[in-house]
Amino acid sequence: MNKYLPFVIIYFFLNSAGLPFGLTYMALLTPFFYWWILVTRKKDVLLPVLLFLFPFVFVQMNFIGVDDRSYLISLLNLLAVYIFCQTVFTFLKKNKHTEKLFKILLITNFVLCLIAIPFYFFSYSEFFWISQELTKGIDHFKRLRLFTYEPSYYATLFVPLFFFFFIQIVLKQNKINSWLLFLLIVLPLILSFSLGVISVILLSITLVFVFHFLKLIKKRRVLNLTILITTIAIPAIVFVLIYLPHNTVFFRFQNIFLGKDTSGKGRTFEAFILADKILDLKNHWWGIGVGQIKIIGSQIIKDFYLYTPDYTIVAIPNVSAETMTLFGWIGLILRFGVEIFFFFYTKVWTNYFRSLLFIFMFIYQLTGSFITNLAEYVIWILAFTETFPQFRLNYSLNENLKQ
Repeated sequence: MNKYLPFVIIYFFLNSAGLPFGLTYMALLTPFFYWWILVTRKKDVLLPVLLFLFPFVFVQMNFIGVDDRSYLISLLNLLAVYIFCQTVFTFLKKNKHTEKLFKILLITNFVLCLIAIPFYFFSYSEFFWISQELTKGIDHFKRLRLFTYEPSYYATLFVPLFFFFFIQIVLKQNKINSWLLFLLIVLPLILSFSLGVISVILLSITLVFVFHFLKLIKKRRVLNLTILITTIAIPAIVFVLIYLPHNTVFFRFQNIFLGKDTSGKGRTFEAFILADKILDLKNHWWGIGVGQIKIIGSQIIKDFYLYTPDYTIVAIPNVSAETMTLFGWIGLILRFGVEIFFFFYTKVWTNYFRSLLFIFMFIYQLTGSFITNLAEYVIWILAFTETFPQFRLNYSLNENLKQ
C-alpha cells in the first residue's frame, strides 16, 4: 500500500468529518507536515510566506488596527494552509505513483456515490446529502456532499480527478472502458448539482479546445468525440427546451440571468460590493486584516442582506473579493500577479491537464471559494507542477518508455 494513501483519503473524504465547522484534520496535522517537509527537503519553507506577510502584518497591526486575538489566530490558520500547500508540492515531487492514487480516489468516490443514492430517499439522507435552497423558488433541494460540509466544495475537490481522467479519454490513454470511466467522472458532479463548478469546467474545456484546436483536431479520438458530443448534445438540448422547459437547471439559470439567484449574486458582484463597503471602514490599499470580517464587517453584511440580529454566519463567499477585503488592492494585485507569473514561469500552456486546471481556477476564483480553501490550493499547485508529463502537448510514446 502506498504510504501516502491514508493522508490522501483523509484529505479527500474525511478532512472535516466529525470536527467543528472550520477545523480540519489537515490543519491538526500541520506540525507533523512541517516536520516531514524539513526532513524530506532539508530546508525551511516558512521564510517566503513570512516575508510576504510581514508588510501587511506591520501596517495592519500598527497603523490600521485589528483585534489582536482573532488576527493572530487567523494568521496561524493561514500559515497552516501554507504548510499544507508546501506538503502537497513536496508530495507531488517525491511520490511516483500519483496516478494510482487518483484511480483509488476515483473508484472509492464512485462506490460511495452508489451507497449514497439510496439514502437520498430516506430520512437519514443528511449523512451524505444536504437539503438547502437551490435558488429562489426551489427550496429543500438535496445535493450530494458526501462527508464534506458543502456540495460545491465536494465538487471542487473532484475537479482534478475529473480533468485527469477526462483527458485520458480524449487522448486515448485510459485503461478503463471509456463509457464506464465517463460515468465515474460525471456522476459525482451531477449528484452534487454544483452548477457553478460544472459551468466553469465546461468553459475550461471549451477554451482549451479553442486554444489548441489545430493540434487537437488532428487526433482521430478528439474528432470522433467532438462529432459524437455534438450529435448527442444538440438534439438533447432541443428536446429539453421543447418538452421540459421548466426543469430545475433552466429555472436556476433563468434566475441567475434575471438577477433573482441570491447564491449567484452573493458569490460574484455582491461580494465585491461588500468588500468595498468594509474597506471604507479601514484602508482600501492594505485591507482590514485576516480574521476581521466577522468583527468589523458583520453588521455591514447583515444590513446588506437584511439578516436578523442573531444571524452568526457572515462571510464574503468569493476568494478574490475576500483577498481584497483582507489585504486590500495591494493583496489582490499580488494575487493575480503571482498567478500570471507562475503561468509563464512553469509554462502551463504546454500541458493539457495543467491548462484546464489553471483556466478553471482563474475563472472560479471570481465566482466563489474562500481564502483558506485547501481544494483550491491543490488545484493551483497541480496547475503549476509538471506532475503528469503524459499530458504534454508534444508528449510521445518514446518518453513514456523512458520513464
